[in-house]
Amino acid sequence: MEITLDLIEYLEKLGRIKLSPEEEDRTLKELGSILGYIDKLGELDTAGVEPLSHAFGRTNVVREDVVTNDDMQDLILSNAAETKDGAILVPKTVE
Repeated sequence: MEITLDLIEYLEKLGRIKLSPEEEDRTLKELGSILGYIDKLGELDTAGVEPLSHAFGRTNVVREDVVTNDDMQDLILSNAAETKDGAILVPKTVE
């Protein structure tokens, strides 16, 4: 993809910003440089390289998901001012 002044002006419109001509030229060069670097990365031979999600060889350590408080509904509802059919009643806030 080639970065042009038309694209910069389109991005200005999307971002609702206005760049000076100098800023437009600088942005044109910087975006072109970024895309050039991405193209350069695309040339790398990554055959046989596994994708990673983290730079360190760590894995998530998670505990077993065990329910420790089976049925606390009655205890929780006992703290509510009003309840109905196993739910807490609250004042209506939307008409």
